[in-house]
Amino acid sequence: MEFTGKTALVTGAAGAIGKGIAARLVAEGAAVFVTDLHQQSLDSVCDSLGEQCRGCAADVTVAEDVRRVVQSAADLFGDRIDVLVNVAGTVGQGGAVEDMDLENWEQVFAVNSRGTFLFVKHVVPIMKRQGGGSIVNFSSKSGKTGSALMSAYSAAKAAVIGFTQALAFELAPHRIRVNCVCPGITEDTGVWSNVSGDYVRNLNLPIEEVVKKFTSKVPLGRLAHVEDVVNMTCYLASERAAYMTGQAINITGGREMH
Repeated sequence: MEFTGKTALVTGAAGAIGKGIAARLVAEGAAVFVTDLHQQSLDSVCDSLGEQCRGCAADVTVAEDVRRVVQSAADLFGDRIDVLVNVAGTVGQGGAVEDMDLENWEQVFAVNSRGTFLFVKHVVPIMKRQGGGSIVNFSSKSGKTGSALMSAYSAAKAAVIGFTQALAFELAPHRIRVNCVCPGITEDTGVWSNVSGDYVRNLNLPIEEVVKKFTSKVPLGRLAHVEDVVNMTCYLASERAAYMTGQAINITGGREMH
């Protein structure tokens, strides 16, 4: 029961990874507030996780929505948020850079970078008042080494790493740790669905060949499981990682090694 007595806010919680993280935190004793775009999806998550999970829908790119979610969580938890996990993200529409719409570029940055910034901005004052906390942001393998035909996503996720490192220095005096995870392609997620669909379209490959193309580059020979990502995220959020801040941890089966 690692998180007994702790409170957590998880964004992107209707997706496979976000829901998995929320479920683990609840299972280990935390009270969890979740958010995503659609209330119906969140209600399903909360119903499945029980009384320790509550949530409300919001668009992470809209400042007022983010402020409202953070205030709702703080009100529910007695002005305390011990853990913030910024899972919400999007790959957008992949493709050659010369064919990319400006709107697509800006939307990818809005969800991945602006959304992460807005939640941090509104949660940090609460963590400062309570004397500490842990923030886990979501970058990607593509934020470490950019991926062809995914330039907007790669750039936005690289920005998350830089933001995480800057915050680690800035917030350390307040006992707030800030780390991020950098998963590779993770099966059974919306990201994998979007990426594989883009490769099927852009490279005219059958899905079986796309899977083979990705796994052939992974030393451990498989895509990441959701559980792999959940394990590392909850470790970073916990007191077991009390001496870790500013880290961007790869979850790539050896594909990324820096």
